[in-house]
Amino acid sequence: MTDVLTPPSAQLTEHQLVPAAPAAAAELKAVLDRQRADFSAAGPPSLLRRRKDLRKLEDLVLRNRVPLAEALREDFGHRSRTETEIAEIVGSAHSLRYARRHVGIWMLPRLRGTSIWFLPGSNRVVAQPKGVIGIVAPWNYPVHLTMAPLAAALAAGNRAMVKMSEFTPNTTALLTRLLGEAFPVEQVYVTGGDADVAREFCSLPLDHLLFTGSTQNGRAVMRAAAENLTPVTLELGGKSPVVVDERYSIEEAAQRIVWGKLFNAGQTCVAPDYVLVPAGTEDRFVRAATAAARSLYPTLTSNEDATAIINSGHYERLRSLIEDARAQGASVTVAEHGDTGQDIGDPATRKLPLHVVTGVSDSMRLAREEIFGPVLPVVGYRKLDEAIGYINDRPRPLAMYLFTHSGRRKRALLQRTTSGGVTVNDTLLHYLQDGLPFGGSGESGMGSYHGREGFKTFSHHKAVFTQRGALGFTGTKLLYPPYGRVASLLLRLMRRI
Repeated sequence: MTDVLTPPSAQLTEHQLVPAAPAAAAELKAVLDRQRADFSAAGPPSLLRRRKDLRKLEDLVLRNRVPLAEALREDFGHRSRTETEIAEIVGSAHSLRYARRHVGIWMLPRLRGTSIWFLPGSNRVVAQPKGVIGIVAPWNYPVHLTMAPLAAALAAGNRAMVKMSEFTPNTTALLTRLLGEAFPVEQVYVTGGDADVAREFCSLPLDHLLFTGSTQNGRAVMRAAAENLTPVTLELGGKSPVVVDERYSIEEAAQRIVWGKLFNAGQTCVAPDYVLVPAGTEDRFVRAATAAARSLYPTLTSNEDATAIINSGHYERLRSLIEDARAQGASVTVAEHGDTGQDIGDPATRKLPLHVVTGVSDSMRLAREEIFGPVLPVVGYRKLDEAIGYINDRPRPLAMYLFTHSGRRKRALLQRTTSGGVTVNDTLLHYLQDGLPFGGSGESGMGSYHGREGFKTFSHHKAVFTQRGALGFTGTKLLYPPYGRVASLLLRLMRRI
């Protein structure tokens, strides 16, 4: 498992955990036992308590936006301060604020219809906390992908254990300290550590486990959780396609696609992975895409707006994807920036310019693997059915993007393809909607969260039937033994109505 975190102290205190040494299995189990015991003793928190906790988290993020941005910058080598503000700070604050403002409605019991045969009884569904929620956060957006699940977990009244990535040690250490100061360990616990810690974490008998990361690691997480029958929500990745309609402006589409592709240097689980354009427009799209990249980032290496690839391992992986495609006959066009020219990138800063690839074949690694960086394959299609077939021949993606003004074509693409979510005529933006569920399908994940769906995911929905027979009499007593003619008559009616 690659998406893991930095360590907590071996010494648990009542109010604070400071990263020091990797959490041992015994420590993780001890924290789980403490949270579960405290949850059992205290019971579900009140609406007021939940709102206060969500407000506390929101204030924590906003108050510490500068040190969080600095920690992320250290972890990435360079992280755009504005992108951090958009995705990590404002995104987290909005998720927490949305949950705080709506949790009162989410907590209300839901009335359900009652069969005529069981009147005057009534049915309702009551949401109650599951207990202790495990959250495994990835390295690409470590603040938001910790805070958004925490918003859902605390809104639903749970306790939470969070495992952050070893690739972002500075951010992990800072969030561990901040959350340790804000919440007792019985309520919120954060740890880091390597793959061994991650395996131990996912093997805990949690009440629910949410994992965000790669599909390969998602399989390992699910196997570990299965030993304890722990329910899981998997937010994975995959190759998110873009379809550009023949009547949509290539230049307009290219600008919006390139923005989504280069945000956070393409290190986004819902980033556009490849583009399907009408056959014959491939070269035009390449020109438009590289022009858009130059417009968005006039320089690259020295540009404060341009984020670096997280580490040298991922940087070299992207270079190898490009070289593999070149070796198999693909045409690679590199966006020229003021300080890069035709360079493939700068290993010292790990900043990689946009590489647009045409002549793509299925044997190339970039056609099979999730890219997670500024490399954009472009494939031509002749008819819409061909584009739909190309998408459906591959594992279901986490996101899909459509650029069309045709209602008929939009309906065809939405109805005949399956993906976790869709943005029409733009990229990434469906993820930022707190009122929409976020989740994958098939190899891109299972389950969903964000907003109300997050509350539902981390709640147990208890079915409650209340018998209201007057003076102790209910209609069901007519079906009590000893059975006779009345029971036979009622059964005959029940078969018909």
